[in-house]
Amino acid sequence: MTNPSLPDLLHAAVSAVGGTERPGQVAMAEAVAEAIDENAHRLIQAGTGTGKSLGYLVPALAHGERVVVATATLALQRQLVERDLPRTVEALHPQLRRRPQFAMLKGRSNYLCLHRLHEGAPQDEEEGLFDQFEAAGPTSKLGKALLRLRDWADETETGDRDDLTPGVSDRAWAQVSVSSRECLGATKCPYGAECFAEAARERAKLADVVVTNHALLAIDAIEGAPVLPQHEVLIVDEAHELVSRVTGVATGELTPGQVNRAVKRAAKLVSEKTADELQSAAEGFERVMELALPGRLEVIPEDLGYALLTLRDAARNVISGIGATRDKSVQDEDAVRKQALASVETIHSVAERIISGSEYDVVWYERHDRFGATLRVAPMSVSGLLREKLFSERSVVLTSATLKLGGDFNGVGASLGLAPEGVTGDDLPVWKGLDVGSPFDYPKQGILYVAKHLATPGREGSRGDMLDELAELIGAAGGRTLGLFSSMRAAQAAAEELRTRLDAPILLQGEETLGELIKSFAADPKTCLFGTLSLWQGVDVPGPSCQLVVMDRIPFPRPDDPLMSARQKAVEEAGGNGFMSVAATHAALLMAQGAGRLVRAAGDRGVVAVLDPRLATARYGGFLRSSLPDFWYTTDRNQVRKSLAAIDAAATAEGR
Repeated sequence: MTNPSLPDLLHAAVSAVGGTERPGQVAMAEAVAEAIDENAHRLIQAGTGTGKSLGYLVPALAHGERVVVATATLALQRQLVERDLPRTVEALHPQLRRRPQFAMLKGRSNYLCLHRLHEGAPQDEEEGLFDQFEAAGPTSKLGKALLRLRDWADETETGDRDDLTPGVSDRAWAQVSVSSRECLGATKCPYGAECFAEAARERAKLADVVVTNHALLAIDAIEGAPVLPQHEVLIVDEAHELVSRVTGVATGELTPGQVNRAVKRAAKLVSEKTADELQSAAEGFERVMELALPGRLEVIPEDLGYALLTLRDAARNVISGIGATRDKSVQDEDAVRKQALASVETIHSVAERIISGSEYDVVWYERHDRFGATLRVAPMSVSGLLREKLFSERSVVLTSATLKLGGDFNGVGASLGLAPEGVTGDDLPVWKGLDVGSPFDYPKQGILYVAKHLATPGREGSRGDMLDELAELIGAAGGRTLGLFSSMRAAQAAAEELRTRLDAPILLQGEETLGELIKSFAADPKTCLFGTLSLWQGVDVPGPSCQLVVMDRIPFPRPDDPLMSARQKAVEEAGGNGFMSVAATHAALLMAQGAGRLVRAAGDRGVVAVLDPRLATARYGGFLRSSLPDFWYTTDRNQVRKSLAAIDAAATAEGR
């Protein structure tokens, strides 16, 4: 019996999920199979509706060796594990003559810890909450959540937080979970044989396809300690998110509250002198942070440098002290020591990193009205890290609906550590880019309207002309509007103003959970939904409820954003165009994601309206427009109103 061909396998998989094969899906599957066979790298742009999940899952399952699939969102992870993979495996196993296994793997803190559950969290100022389990039952909201978690532990097979419905607060979950640093380890923990996290890792070791997230992928690459099972093929879906997720994992932070918790956790485990040193260092750090103003620290101020030096040295002494002493009077000492070590080691490593003053790091203060100041440090770029850790050890396929910015892959490629396509060198990964297109007819299904007549938006202040324009567009569309705003303040101001002008219900992000807002938006075509960043990328509402997508302005990063401004300056000092490489590329990616909210199905029709004249008038406007779907383009406000009214009338006539 001959081996089944890739087209036959793809056809069987698509039929199993009730879909239709598309040329782009076939081209994608062939490109993924080629990359796997050649141990090569590919960047594949696959537009909405292509069916890219099957486009990479079929060649991955046919490969026969382990493949890791990393995604950015929980929704896609669930789709893969709960829908796409089971159906695809069932469809392919007769032809493959084997039944491939698949598994989900997340970070340790996503799984319930049986030791924490049964023994309780080590005592400190925020913990020790299990005494709320009394015979009469808990009375507080937190106590009820903890009791439900204890009952759930007897029922769940995975211990995965995302399998708990309804969920619990972060505070409740923190009482029954541990980080990898706090974990006692399977051999030392009395519950090691039953550990949910260890069971998940064992399942992953046996699986042909392991589904994980970008954060765990980053930890696996950055920390050098293998978290993922050995693999030679990596597929990164939602790859436009990878750089920001890796940057997040590589970012360190220090706060006075965090340091004070570490002091309390370590106090019983070291000598009084050593504990007092850390307490004194914490107080000095807190005094400096009380005066901290938001912004980048290109040079570490003398007072901060001294505070960090003192904190680092005191933390190092505590770490040594914890290793040298054991207090048998401390209940559940191993867990206490692990938690204290984790807290103090984090403080030591972040303080040491900032003191070292690497030219490749950016350091800045943030200030929150409620939580006070935070000191952060992040890599200037993760491109070198990704080039060395991601592309040197495996075949990598990166895919998304938005990888070509300004008409090519080079912008995204550079952020990933890849040289321009076709440029080779001894230390440069060789890669190819492929755009498999979209099954949608964008010029016929959508209009890109730029409100060229509006005033250029400033950094602050009211935009009365923009709100007038928005009100008229929503009126013409009969509601059906997704409003994407560059800031929460702008979204709130628009919602407040238009609620007084329009009959259409206006939902605002933050007034309800995001899932409930999207559900309400999809249920009533006359409704509008306003919000900020997560809506630019997280809304999938095909049909008549979303026929107008509005962007209030081009979403450039704020000029005072410490990390973005530092990256822009670094490009300029190297002789490049910092604005285009950083700010414009950032805006193009967000706009491409935002515009992608409009056409989600073959029958969708509508308008993407950008209420920022710079998209039509500025020199960089062409770069941004070429990053968007190929909608019919106009600046004619009257034509757009007529088109929206016609789309609304057609949907209403159809009873939608």
